[in-house]
Amino acid sequence: MSKKPQKIAITLTKRAPDETDWRILGVLQDDARLTNAELAERVFLSPSPCLRRVRDLEQSGLIRRYVTLLDPLAIGLTVSVFIQVSLEKQMRGALDTFESSVLARDEVMECYLMTGDADYLLRVVVPDMQSLERFIVDYLAKIPGVSNIRSSFALKQVKYKTALPLPAKQPAAGRYRATRPDRAK
Repeated sequence: MSKKPQKIAITLTKRAPDETDWRILGVLQDDARLTNAELAERVFLSPSPCLRRVRDLEQSGLIRRYVTLLDPLAIGLTVSVFIQVSLEKQMRGALDTFESSVLARDEVMECYLMTGDADYLLRVVVPDMQSLERFIVDYLAKIPGVSNIRSSFALKQVKYKTALPLPAKQPAAGRYRATRPDRAK
């Protein structure tokens, strides 16, 4: 009798990102619509290893997802407000209730559990003041356990970015096209 070949399961080991991975991440943060061939060229790889690295970065969780960023003013979301919310008690049940409530609202762009004077900081975008009033009065104030709500309006957006700062040893993403790693001085 001949033995059947055994299947061997291959699992990827988690490794620390190397310089090439950081270059890939930097370029993708600037433009995730690049084709694999364009990305490979910018990070000085051939397409197959580049695609393999991107898939590894996705599977490892370093790349969470790809999104399209819209201009809020262009789609009529003209009011941007930061709302500080305090709860009556900071007990697990109250925190869970508040968090599940705000997770269900599309106008809540960000929500942070905070230290300091308020328990939560929310960034909310709405089309107008009436929409903000309805959100605060008809929804936010009715969440069980909410004791105080303070709002601050953004008058002008001075800086907004989605790209995270990558390790300092890496050059800016735009510089990857200018110099190849093997030709650095």
